[in-house]
Amino acid sequence: MIILKSDSVVARMREAGRLVARVLRQCAESIQPNKTTPASLNFLAERMVLEAGGFPAFKGYRGFPATLCVSVNEQVVHGIPGVRTIREGDLVTLDTGIFYQGFCADAAITVGVGRLSPDAQQLMNVTEQSLQKAIEVAKAGNRLGDIGHAIQSHVEAQGFSVALGLAGHGVGRTIHEGPDVPNFGKPGTGMLLEPGMTLAIEPMINLGKPEVEMDEDDWTVITADRSLSAHFEHTIAITEHGVEILTVE
Repeated sequence: MIILKSDSVVARMREAGRLVARVLRQCAESIQPNKTTPASLNFLAERMVLEAGGFPAFKGYRGFPATLCVSVNEQVVHGIPGVRTIREGDLVTLDTGIFYQGFCADAAITVGVGRLSPDAQQLMNVTEQSLQKAIEVAKAGNRLGDIGHAIQSHVEAQGFSVALGLAGHGVGRTIHEGPDVPNFGKPGTGMLLEPGMTLAIEPMINLGKPEVEMDEDDWTVITADRSLSAHFEHTIAITEHGVEILTVE
């Protein structure tokens, strides 16, 4: 079911998005190599959300135990924050959703810790670029396939691969609404994009092969070949005048 949002709802989602962006930024800035743990980042994120009057959208969702997903290196998405120390050279993806005034926004960033390998830096750069290219075509009158094609064509041209079986989604009244927003596709195909749609676009891109598998915790998705993965996400609103990114400060 596609839920089109009014201007007043988008305004409330914008406030949620600002809080999401602030939490992700402060968590990223707090990482100290060989000292910080994912669990400590989750503690910081939850404290910030609650102090701001928000509510963690991930915690308790289908049993997920944390406010913040922290996925390191070969972990693609949905990493449960634990006590594994974050090290120099790691890629760390921070992903959270927050309800504020009854509406939700969702975003993710990948952070490079200290000096990265050239491959890791390029993967991170290309993944973020693919998100921006997807946002540029997420306009009323275009189609879902245009979003997926923008991501897929950019990352594959650079020799990387789209993680299989994972997609973005609608967001707003709940953390996951329709439609699914695949990270691959053919231009001019799929659902028509309309004003009032609010979407979480989130390329998840692997350094190696596209196949993924579930870790033994039944939450964390990892690359099947244990290659690095990166993930960037924004919640956007499609309007009559273009696209607005909601998850920015």
